[in-house]
Amino acid sequence: MTESAPDTVNATPSDAPGDVARHIVDVLADRQAEDILLLDIREVASFADFFVIATAVNARQMRALIDTCDKALRNEGIKPLHKEGESDSGWVLVDYGDIILHIFTPELRDYYALEELWQDATEVVRIQ
Repeated sequence: MTESAPDTVNATPSDAPGDVARHIVDVLADRQAEDILLLDIREVASFADFFVIATAVNARQMRALIDTCDKALRNEGIKPLHKEGESDSGWVLVDYGDIILHIFTPELRDYYALEELWQDATEVVRIQ
């Protein structure tokens, strides 16, 4: 019997993408992110397994959320593959391979409406 590769890039073998995604949700909730949504996109997309979408009330909170997630995951050996956007722009995307984290200001979250775009995905967790 052969051992399979880990599901998450740069993760330990016990770090299943769903567990890591839930950990991100917990970190965001602890830092007072608003309207946190975890979507399972495995049935509707081939580039990732999960989206985590959250709202930050301002650029300062957005920076804190990104920094805290980054630190928490790095402590587990998980590093982002790519970051896009800036806190001051109102939207930041962090690509962790199987998990894509989106943090928006309320206005840009409404504008991009990812929940509507990915409505065929399975909602796993929503914290409002």
